[in-house]
Amino acid sequence: MSKGWIGVDLDGTLAKYDGWQGADHIGEPILIMLTRVKTWLDEGKIVKIFTARVSSNNPDADMAREKIIEWCSKHIGISLEVTAEKDYGMIELWDDRCVQIIPNTGKTIWECIDELSE
Repeated sequence: MSKGWIGVDLDGTLAKYDGWQGADHIGEPILIMLTRVKTWLDEGKIVKIFTARVSSNNPDADMAREKIIEWCSKHIGISLEVTAEKDYGMIELWDDRCVQIIPNTGKTIWECIDELSE
């Protein structure tokens, strides 16, 4: 097992998201991602839910955290840590809004793929 943790976004990545319906509503699991998370856990990896729902500026953060933990227990079988903070232990982030940048270049991975195909 490598050190560090994998961050997984909730809405639109691990759970279906059809627009904001309140802090207490979480969509049904996205099965391919749910399976991936369970596999990581079986491999001994640390997985955390990484979501703005529990950010310090959200007045419903505590309730949202409780609902996410309940959702994880129901669908994953265990409660996962929930955070809105990135730290030096995070080794990967799986999110529907990310754009991957090649380190120290400022180029997106897609720009590098395009350059290689020319």
